[in-house]
Amino acid sequence: MEYLIVEDERFAFEELKRMMTALRPDYKGVKRTITVTGTIAFLKSNTVDFILMDIRLADGSCFDIFNHVKVVTPVIFTTAYDQHAIKAFKLNSVDYLLKPFDEKELETALQKFEHYFQNSQNATLDPKLLESIIPNRTKNRFLISQGDYYHYIETKDIAHFYSEQGVVFLHTLQNKRYIINYTLDQLEPQLDPQTFLRVSRNCIAQLKAIENVAKHFHSRLKLRFSPECPHEVLVSRVRVPAFLKWMDGMIV
Repeated sequence: MEYLIVEDERFAFEELKRMMTALRPDYKGVKRTITVTGTIAFLKSNTVDFILMDIRLADGSCFDIFNHVKVVTPVIFTTAYDQHAIKAFKLNSVDYLLKPFDEKELETALQKFEHYFQNSQNATLDPKLLESIIPNRTKNRFLISQGDYYHYIETKDIAHFYSEQGVVFLHTLQNKRYIINYTLDQLEPQLDPQTFLRVSRNCIAQLKAIENVAKHFHSRLKLRFSPECPHEVLVSRVRVPAFLKWMDGMIV
């Protein structure tokens, strides 16, 4: 049995490989990819029996992979974020494991794979699972600390979030910016996906703050904001299909 682990964090990969070795010592053919582009290239020229796939990779979301290659292989999604379960449900998912998970949870997922996909390629994520892993966590405001005072910013009044040298800024539609104690990875699952999108590795944008979108070199897109973002924001080639779907009113 050959399987692929799509995971960019070395420790997470090693731990998942260890659990797989303990649970399924007869599954010998483990492969690994660490990026969206690398996984696309691998799947275009290789086949495996199933995939263990992290959702957030260094160069984008794993869902970008499905825009570039037809994935018919069963997938067990692994992630620290629960807001992607609906997307996973629409694909040929076996299970959706929230990190950190243990051997018992992985064993359950593997049993689902073995039960549903031994003789069929039509199984999907159990709908009952979605009810338990998709709470409503969308933030409608952010607390701001300035000196001896606190105030809040309504999420609807935020133009974009961006990171500079490890510091994350909240930039409002009124052209004010504040340092906030979040990472972009922490912010992403707390924002309405119809309104906000991770347009680049260092920027999450609100739709109405995007003034125009221009084609750029190497099939990328260049975004111009109002108010302007302090640094240039380019949508990478692998993110472009998802970005355009989002602009067209589809949740990605």
